[in-house]
Amino acid sequence: MVMKRITGRSVPNLVVAQRVIDKMAAAAATHMEDETGEAMVGFYVPRQHPSGVPTLYALDTISPDDSAIRQFHTFQQGDDRQDDLIWWLQENWRVQREKNGTFLTKMLGSKWDVPLRYLGDWHKQPGFMIQPSGGDLMTAIDWIDDEDNNTDFLLAPIVTLDHPHTIVPSNVTTNFLMVPQASGDAMRVDFWYIDKNAHGFLPIAPTIYPNDQLPTLAEYPWHLVDDARFTRENDALQAEQLFVSVTLYDTDETPPLEVCYLVGRMGGDKLLIIATKADYPKSAPKVRVAPFIHMSEDDDMYKVFEQTWKASTPLDLHFDWTADHLLIDVIKAAEAKLGK
Repeated sequence: MVMKRITGRSVPNLVVAQRVIDKMAAAAATHMEDETGEAMVGFYVPRQHPSGVPTLYALDTISPDDSAIRQFHTFQQGDDRQDDLIWWLQENWRVQREKNGTFLTKMLGSKWDVPLRYLGDWHKQPGFMIQPSGGDLMTAIDWIDDEDNNTDFLLAPIVTLDHPHTIVPSNVTTNFLMVPQASGDAMRVDFWYIDKNAHGFLPIAPTIYPNDQLPTLAEYPWHLVDDARFTRENDALQAEQLFVSVTLYDTDETPPLEVCYLVGRMGGDKLLIIATKADYPKSAPKVRVAPFIHMSEDDDMYKVFEQTWKASTPLDLHFDWTADHLLIDVIKAAEAKLGK
């Protein structure tokens, strides 16, 4: 891959998974009249040799939930769902790197042995506004300047619709691509980049890769994509006045992580661990039992869970699981078997 120089200064190489473009097109088509957008996740891979340049890999996008504000000249993501999903993807990738570092190096190449990170947001603008606005610039600068965000760059693609479909010659390097639409027009995506050393957005040329040539990220977990189910489960647990803590944990050495409930009753002498896979309730939960561990408000619940997990043993219920059951049904069956 060669360095793309379409400005007076160097910018990273940029590789974009086809799924990113597909999701842009789908989201833009759903919100034709209003602004919309999504967060992007991927890799920053440092230069592989002294004369090389770093590469950004945009692997996937994460859409906001229904609380996003979409209007003709306004788009605000501002919801916790994206943050939770980004953290889920990052944590799964971190665990995979730690447990399968040799696999990543031998099978995928050492360049993938890097953290998964938030890269920036793409958003659709009205008309043919193919550059980020002044407000976009101020937001990007504030984000980069905020040390809590732990980033020194942002990627900011701009999507616009209803362009005549033109074909860019293959020997011309540009920072945009044209995506044919069913209407006969084209969606245009202009890619922009800014870092802590830049005074404004810089054009950055994308290279589109097939999805199967790039790493695959973890599937989304049920508790973040099925709000109704998650609320129903929690309401049922609270009605029983149980102590409940939720932890993401690798229970079977196979990605993705499991969503695990640590459950106890006041005055009880045992704790239950209910482990659910990402596709729950399609997959039945697994149950383990452990001696009760005394906890305080200041305890790190991840460490408490890990201690409980190490002390736990599987509990075979022979429960005839269906998706109509809830976790509380499994908990009551486990308590009955344990003589509670």
